[in-house]
Amino acid sequence: MKTIDLMYQTMLAELGQRSLDAAWTADFPPEGRFTPVTVKGRRYWYFDIPDGTGGRTRRYVGPADDPDIAQRVEAHKRDKDDLRARRRLVSSLTREGGMIAPDHMSGDVVEALAAGGLFRLRGVLIGTVAFQTYAGILGVRLPMAALLTGDADLAQDYAISHEVEDSLPPILDLLQAVDPSFRAVPHRSGGAASSAFATESGYRVEFLTSNRGSDDYMDQPARMPALGGASADPLRFLDFLIRDPVRTLLLHKSGIPVVVPDPSRYAVHKLIVASRRHIDGMSAIKRDKDIRQAELLFEALALTRRMSDLALVYNEAWERGSAWQDAIRAGAAMMTDTGRRQLLDTLQLGATQIREDITTPF
Repeated sequence: MKTIDLMYQTMLAELGQRSLDAAWTADFPPEGRFTPVTVKGRRYWYFDIPDGTGGRTRRYVGPADDPDIAQRVEAHKRDKDDLRARRRLVSSLTREGGMIAPDHMSGDVVEALAAGGLFRLRGVLIGTVAFQTYAGILGVRLPMAALLTGDADLAQDYAISHEVEDSLPPILDLLQAVDPSFRAVPHRSGGAASSAFATESGYRVEFLTSNRGSDDYMDQPARMPALGGASADPLRFLDFLIRDPVRTLLLHKSGIPVVVPDPSRYAVHKLIVASRRHIDGMSAIKRDKDIRQAELLFEALALTRRMSDLALVYNEAWERGSAWQDAIRAGAAMMTDTGRRQLLDTLQLGATQIREDITTPF
């Protein structure tokens, strides 16, 4: 595993700040344009937005001689110039810098959900699309074989969804703006609520939430008021994964500000998830992918001298009780010999740094 040149890591930090600034300040979508129209001898500004079918939607803005509107038009021109510059940065980071761009479908889906307010409402991008961002966060090159996916997984804490008193627009509307074939997937419980949505080609978007209570709720979709009509599947151990998430950038188009799990938590969580996969064809493939991603992150955390971060997170998981310990042991047993040695060495170094004893799973 090789580190990414510091120049590209610096570029990513600059791009992240500019993308975040743009997300906060854009009053008009960057894909639109201001158009002057003369009506009865007087000029007015309108704003044209592509409707996705080759046409446009026109919005009245105001008189062309209004200085506030003139300032807004100039600001939009500057924003579009910055948009082009950010696209060039994304291209440099992915083509030359060794960082990872998502597939176009995943990028468009996350972009639509971000624009709808998912991350403002404290949603977290999880799964392989989140894993793709760790190349930039950790400054290492990750192999493409561990990055392929055909779905997008999103999570939100159950309590947060009930407390924010705000919501995404209708989730199906957001997804169908990306691909009109998106449909709600009937829940396995037989209830009317849906926690997953899929296209005709099989691309899947799934919403998950934390489950700290009885396993009786595991097969019942949880009502999530902030998710625009979507429910979410309760998942054991998810509260550990999405605790203290980090902000980063998905390298799609001009850069999408997202929130993802801390990479140390992601790695430990993958050990746990792998141990709970049922042994069948598809689950075995997913289990192998879980273990591969965990091993890569353990190696990257050691390479970038984040041993103490991993040790603290690992210790937190271990101290949650026997069920957690059994799951960690089982997941670690699936690792390669090299991977287990890497984890052991990293934990021991991390324990020395934080001056705590770490119980290893071996």
